[in-house]
Amino acid sequence: MDLAAEELQFLSIGGILRESTTIPKFSPRTFYLITLTLIFPLSFAILAHSLFTQPILNQLDAAPPSADQSQTNHQWTLLFVYQFIYIIFLFAFSLLSTAAVVFTVASLYTSKPVSFSSTMSAIPLVLKRLFITFLWVSLCMLVYNSVFLMFLVILIVAIDLQSVILAVFSMVVIFILFLGVHVYMTAWWHLASVVSVLEPVYGIAAMRKSYELLKGRTHMACSMVFMYLALCGFIAGVFGGVVVRGGDEFGLFARIVVGGFLVGVLVVVNLVGLLVQSVFYYVCKSFHHQAIDKSALHDHLGGYLGDYVPLKSSVQMENFDI
Repeated sequence: MDLAAEELQFLSIGGILRESTTIPKFSPRTFYLITLTLIFPLSFAILAHSLFTQPILNQLDAAPPSADQSQTNHQWTLLFVYQFIYIIFLFAFSLLSTAAVVFTVASLYTSKPVSFSSTMSAIPLVLKRLFITFLWVSLCMLVYNSVFLMFLVILIVAIDLQSVILAVFSMVVIFILFLGVHVYMTAWWHLASVVSVLEPVYGIAAMRKSYELLKGRTHMACSMVFMYLALCGFIAGVFGGVVVRGGDEFGLFARIVVGGFLVGVLVVVNLVGLLVQSVFYYVCKSFHHQAIDKSALHDHLGGYLGDYVPLKSSVQMENFDI
């Protein structure tokens, strides 16, 4: 980006998207390899895992009450194994993609030499910090999911009891929990991930820093996260309807073409999302007038490659010349 640091705080969502999409042209080979080796497998897994799990679910749904219990247990076991492998794969490549993109964008920002090999060399140390932050976020998400599940159960009970007031109350709370809490926590987590890479804090300290940075930019962050989730949901819905369950209406060739196209679209969405996540960090820093010294950040990034110098606390922000 060719904007002065003090101008970043005035960027709209459209401006952030424009600035984010210009970044790959400064190191196209690096971003091409990151996309091919990390973001593409992640995007493919997000969509294609249902190709393995949906047939099992269909068999379980169609099984009569008198079906062989051992066969049913085998199908449930297979389903859980597929889901477990999928979650591990999703978790690993999500962190790897985040680490690679955030590190590469920061290297461009500090005029540090950028290459795919240097990014991959930095990932092991970056990944450790991201993992610890993710564990703390997971604890918060566990509390959120418990509350969400509790009100979901209340809703089911209310419908069963035909209690209109209780059902409406539960639906309102569930709606607020998703649109408010879930979206905010996702934005909080994403920003904390960037903080974990670019600053000498991680875990709960990175979450506290992320919480402070989000102040004044919460609406913008939540809007971008909601748009990202909506796009991913739409892509997954079309993929499920056409590729996974559209065998009776669409031919094999059409399903392959549509499936390949949707995977490609999701790859672009995920890449842009990671770039936006990185740029938004600098926008928040600019909004709060928190200084970033390029030389200090350069040394901090060098620590992931073996030449660590602690990140300075008293610094001045310079122009963001990527």
